[in-house]
Amino acid sequence: MKNLFEAATAREIQERIGRLCPTSQRQWGKMTAPQAMAHCSVGLEWAVGDRVEPRMFLGRILGPIAKSQILKNEKPMGRNAPTAKSLVVKDERDLGKECARLSTLVGRFCAGGPQGCTKIPHTFFGQMTPEEWAQLMYKHVDHHLRQFGV
Repeated sequence: MKNLFEAATAREIQERIGRLCPTSQRQWGKMTAPQAMAHCSVGLEWAVGDRVEPRMFLGRILGPIAKSQILKNEKPMGRNAPTAKSLVVKDERDLGKECARLSTLVGRFCAGGPQGCTKIPHTFFGQMTPEEWAQLMYKHVDHHLRQFGV
């Protein structure tokens, strides 16, 4: 399964981020392209330990089941899935800045490898191995790049 510890996969994601432009049309959802890139950056900030969110009550119950379903195969994440409130970006952002921020975080996550990954539980999914974080971060960023056709 693809993951963001793989240098080739990280480069592929960074290249796709670079193809995002102001005219990229949303295929589903409500976020604009800059909001989606900021949203993905927050997720990666969790993965590298820059941000910490408390566990969600519902996640303590459903998180392990949902995690096993999302990470069981190569199937992309489904459209219009719910998200943690702390990942919601409502204000307008600059696309160039948000793409640069996300691309930098992808590179940092990849370069840090398993030892650079947080040991703090995910707010919804709970305890995760570095490999699970790497798979989830790939699937999450891929999901939002596909949302805008890149």
